[in-house]
Amino acid sequence: MKRVKIAVVVMLVALVSGFQANARLAFGVKAGLNVNKMHLNHDELFDGSNRAGFTVGVMGEYTLPMIGLGVDLSLMYTRMNSEVETHIPISSYPVGALIPTAKADYNVGKNFLEIPLNIKYKFSIPAINRIFSPMIYTGPTLALKLDGSENSFDTKTCQWGWNVGIGLEFIRHLQISAGYTFGINNVMDEVDLPFDLGTVKPGDINMRNNYWTVTAAWLF
Repeated sequence: MKRVKIAVVVMLVALVSGFQANARLAFGVKAGLNVNKMHLNHDELFDGSNRAGFTVGVMGEYTLPMIGLGVDLSLMYTRMNSEVETHIPISSYPVGALIPTAKADYNVGKNFLEIPLNIKYKFSIPAINRIFSPMIYTGPTLALKLDGSENSFDTKTCQWGWNVGIGLEFIRHLQISAGYTFGINNVMDEVDLPFDLGTVKPGDINMRNNYWTVTAAWLF
């Protein structure tokens, strides 16, 4: 029995050593574009529009080739642009007053230090895996705002999201990915509008930051 235990331990050590020997640790650069849209509750008062931004930074990836599972961590400078259209409520005007048809638009453009951490799985297809490999990924991301307050919409410094995405890796160096980030926390910190919101209080307004991202990364 003792010899069996020793043999099992030796096999486990050899297996772990084999995984470590074949594991791949790579670093690289990444850049891409994002399409950002603020989602607010109270649709009768607010409407978010899609706006394009960009992201650029560095990344590291650790992969176990035998099973195709790995993780990647990135440090990105990200610019997100958003526009929020505010519908002026009729209740904010006295009876008989001329109600303007114009709507108030607010640009919410901010710079972030974004830190996504993803679990990634690469599909190994024997005939083509040296040319390209499909992959999927998911994981949390933290965006730290680098700017000060906005004029009317003041958003929080820490904005949490969850990524899901797909991609392709070419010649084990070039990765093209497309993903969507779901906003997790309410990013609205303070609202200061030039008119009465009626029965809606500023503290009742919830805003989440959702965005698409397409990136290209080169791993060395």
